[in-house]
Amino acid sequence: MDDIHTPSVASGPATNGASNGVPKQEMSLVELIAEKQRIDSELSALSSVLDSHGVNMRTSLTSFDGYPRDDIDIAQIRTTRVRIIHLQNDLKALMAKIEIGLHDHHAAAQAAAAASASNQTAHSASAPANADASSDPALQAPFAKVNSVVPESPADTAGLKAGDQIVVFGDVNWMNHEKLSKVAEAVSRNEGRSISIRVSRAGDQVELQLTPRRNWGGRGMLGCHLLPL
Repeated sequence: MDDIHTPSVASGPATNGASNGVPKQEMSLVELIAEKQRIDSELSALSSVLDSHGVNMRTSLTSFDGYPRDDIDIAQIRTTRVRIIHLQNDLKALMAKIEIGLHDHHAAAQAAAAASASNQTAHSASAPANADASSDPALQAPFAKVNSVVPESPADTAGLKAGDQIVVFGDVNWMNHEKLSKVAEAVSRNEGRSISIRVSRAGDQVELQLTPRRNWGGRGMLGCHLLPL
């Protein structure tokens, strides 16, 4: 009998390099980021399907004596696992494209800032640079998700809610968060001072002010748990 709990999937992208059928080389950086978010959402939904059956990617679908289990929908689980593997392959290729795109985008932004600074004073140049950054679509992608918020914590007082997606945290964004290490640095150097943050909530962008502080009655200076996207 074949090993029914091991999906047979070829390695590499499942759909010519893009989950939606659009070749990655023809997609802009903004489109690549949007596609990553779409794949992340589908992977989350598929993981929920496995969770509903009480299994994961490695759980055996056979009984101790080698027969197919009759307490779960084996066909659905196999189909779900195969799709997850396809998407994980697509996501790996996609992230390589995004990394290249971000590098090029950052280099172009630095060059533009240098050209602007050569013709303006440092004070007058900073305002346009910030305005351009806030309107740059590549910087509108969320990079972290609020997993939980402790009641009466600084995060709760600021208005953060579980499920919010962090777009901007002070000067930290999708391009420079470095696996959230820069968020931790921003919190550490701004104890007792307000930090401007922007979150995506139910399709809307919400601006909040968060003040990290100790001795609020719980652990840390925020009172929330963030997960990288």
